[in-house]
Amino acid sequence: MMSVETPAAATGLDRARARRLLFEMLRIRRFEEKCAELYSAAKIRGFMHLYIGEEAVAAGAIPCLGPEDALVTTYREHGHALVRGVPADSILAEMYGKVEGCSRGRGGSMHLFDAARRFYGGNAIVAGGLPLAVGLALADKRMGRRRVTACFFGDGAVAEGEFHESMNLAALWKLPVLFCCENNLYAMGTRIDRAFLQTDLCVKAGSYGVPTLPVDGMDVVAVEEATRKAVEAVRAGAGPFFLELRTYRFRAHSMYDPELYRDKKEVEDWKKRDPIALFEGLCRERGLLSEGDLAQMESEVASEIEKAVAFAEAGTWEPVEELTRFVYSETPAPAPPARPPGGRTIRTTYREAIRSALREALTRDSRVFLMGEDVGQYGGCYAVSKGLLGEFGPERIRDTPLSESAFVGAGIGAALGGAKPIVEIMTVNFSLLALDQILNNAATLLHMSGGQLPVPLVIRMTTGAGRQLAAQHSHSLEGWYAHIPGLRILAPATLEDARGMLGTALESPDPVLLFEHGSLYNMEGDLDENAGPVDIDRAAVRRSGRDVTLITYGGTLGKTLEAAQLLSQEGIEAEVLDLRTLRPLDTAAILASVSKTRRAVIVDEGWKSGSLSAEICARIVEGAFFDLDAPVARVCSAEVPMPYAKHLEEAALPQPAAIAKAARRALGKTLG
Repeated sequence: MMSVETPAAATGLDRARARRLLFEMLRIRRFEEKCAELYSAAKIRGFMHLYIGEEAVAAGAIPCLGPEDALVTTYREHGHALVRGVPADSILAEMYGKVEGCSRGRGGSMHLFDAARRFYGGNAIVAGGLPLAVGLALADKRMGRRRVTACFFGDGAVAEGEFHESMNLAALWKLPVLFCCENNLYAMGTRIDRAFLQTDLCVKAGSYGVPTLPVDGMDVVAVEEATRKAVEAVRAGAGPFFLELRTYRFRAHSMYDPELYRDKKEVEDWKKRDPIALFEGLCRERGLLSEGDLAQMESEVASEIEKAVAFAEAGTWEPVEELTRFVYSETPAPAPPARPPGGRTIRTTYREAIRSALREALTRDSRVFLMGEDVGQYGGCYAVSKGLLGEFGPERIRDTPLSESAFVGAGIGAALGGAKPIVEIMTVNFSLLALDQILNNAATLLHMSGGQLPVPLVIRMTTGAGRQLAAQHSHSLEGWYAHIPGLRILAPATLEDARGMLGTALESPDPVLLFEHGSLYNMEGDLDENAGPVDIDRAAVRRSGRDVTLITYGGTLGKTLEAAQLLSQEGIEAEVLDLRTLRPLDTAAILASVSKTRRAVIVDEGWKSGSLSAEICARIVEGAFFDLDAPVARVCSAEVPMPYAKHLEEAALPQPAAIAKAARRALGKTLG
């Protein structure tokens, strides 16, 4: 505990300022007390984390921000939202789960959002908001806006990799982020000295070259003065700033918490430093507020909360029929206009086709930028962006540290801030280091915010095996990502799609993941000189046939077409359907083809168990069972980590002969 027992002496503490600070703290305290009461009455459910004891932090810090500044918070965010100006009635209605809530009842206590007030919400993932703050600040800096993004988080977040990755990125790029660590000494039930050898959190932040300032978080005046100083420095272009706001929560971690980890004496000792009581005492001592003033404030707060409860009670439940709203944007981008053929073709590769699409996107829209590991001078691991650094400069072709979670999260934040980022993850296995940001932020923010926060982000990554890279660099995980609502999953398999999918994806209001199979980068062919954006919503028939449908995507398209050619020599005409888009699947195209041929073979480089092929099989059975003349067959990779030895790798992967064999079996033939 800090030894200071009274608030710091404050210059310029007049009656108006004193009233404002005390009023905000009282609002938070009484609101939280009412929330606890309503939780006990089962009006509010789920996890709920109260801010009682920490009111001085929000009341002192948040008013130092301007209306154009952004705020990213953690799950203990009721107080932050109130001080930011989110109405108490919409906050409480959200906690009730009512449609009048600030997130339409989709987020609840831990996920309050208000896009109009640039309140980017609570985040239930510890440290999950830090990369978003970095991205919001990056968008502001790139667009020349003198804004500040403040990010609030607890001491527990300092143990997470996302804290360190975000601090490094913000410092490296001199981004206008104010990091506000609310150090209440406990990460749930783990005391800080049991989690860290170095308990001075300013030392940790300072190791990244970031200016730091420890602050008595129980002293609202000290918080306000420190925050004002920090905001001025950040807004002036000095880069990020770190405040360690040393505070204490008087209640348990959450309403579920039995609080067995700290003794009552510790809590009572801290309550002697109640920020409201301390500040009231200071105001009386200086004659700034009278008993009548205090009574009036209590009355105003009580009236506001009473109205908020009535508003929440009278609120409406969103119709169950609207359950699936806000998974994807309700105003999707229009289909790209068809470009007339250019009159001639050019010889190119899959790699060069993607580079051409990147160049066009960067030229067309100044909001577009590319970031990822080695995308600059190196051109990325597969040299896709080689040469673009010289054309567009380091602000638009932005090399990142090896910190996937931070730069993917920064891409999400930049998209929220109005930029159009393209994030390159070197290989699909590295995307698992950013899965938290992809799953918990990119895919969910639109839904949790009740439609307020679309995430127009494109993430590119290399996928697939066949290059003798062994188990850790040969994954085909696109089927995993296709499991997640809120994402659009694309798998370009042709030169036209490699050239055209990126442009269309950039116009999507939803997050799009592009999976580029590593074996295709050197694929060469002819491409119309006027090739441009393509439809990303529909599958494509790459070869027509009448006898069996071969369904595939990405790196196995070429093998499947080869299998179809083998079958044609035997008089079997196979139809080859290229899925192209893995989420949402073009189920109509799948069923139309299978209903015609009455047989299906699914070719998927993923493992068979729990695979995308299993989902496609289920949809065929559900939608075309009575049209089938044979069981649906699947050709997938062997259920083994991908081996290095070439002959074993080839044996593990779907090959044309195995695909043709499965098709013959479906036709009741045993040729070959």
